[in-house]
Amino acid sequence: MIRVPSLVRKFAALFLVSALAVPASLTAPAVPALAQSDSAKVNRVVSALRGISTLQADFTQTDRNGQRVNGKLTLKRPGRIRFQYDEGVNMLIVGDGKSLTLVDYDVRQVQRWPIRNSPLGALLDPSRDVKRFGRLKPTRDPSVTSIEVRDREHPEYGIITLIFVENARAPGGLELVSWVALDSQNKRTTIRLSNHRYGLAVSNNTFRWRDPRPKVRR
Repeated sequence: MIRVPSLVRKFAALFLVSALAVPASLTAPAVPALAQSDSAKVNRVVSALRGISTLQADFTQTDRNGQRVNGKLTLKRPGRIRFQYDEGVNMLIVGDGKSLTLVDYDVRQVQRWPIRNSPLGALLDPSRDVKRFGRLKPTRDPSVTSIEVRDREHPEYGIITLIFVENARAPGGLELVSWVALDSQNKRTTIRLSNHRYGLAVSNNTFRWRDPRPKVRR
């Protein structure tokens, strides 16, 4: 079994930490009201995300220095998500509907956070996060929709930006192609998706994981 280089391990952990930069359970007031046309686009994004029953896609994760790792994303509504890294990266990130967990098999460590404290909740419960805290960002291409989610009262939480393109085969005619997480230290992590596959049968067992921590004998 190939051990994960420390750089890759830190990189994967950075993705999770960056993803946790914008708490879903925000207490600050919502951003100013959107213009009617912008609000309609945000509503369309919410509908498109809610229209996904299951999704599998390949992903490429890139940091601000250009370091990359690849893997497969599996999403199942409600609340389940899994980032399975390619062979050579012996870790995974998985959400079981309640918790978001980073499992590192090389060092036999597990880190866990409530999904409600992650902006990945924007993918899993878009009505709560995108609808209330999302703001449309201008793009040069009318076929591209960019939604920024952040708490303006707490810039230390960071920002996550979701990017969609028009695609008739995707739910709601919009396909999530990437997102960018930027933390308070200006550390950027980008996830790009490709080879989207919708509506596949996905077992709930997909979101289980083996605990690598040594068992304590009593």
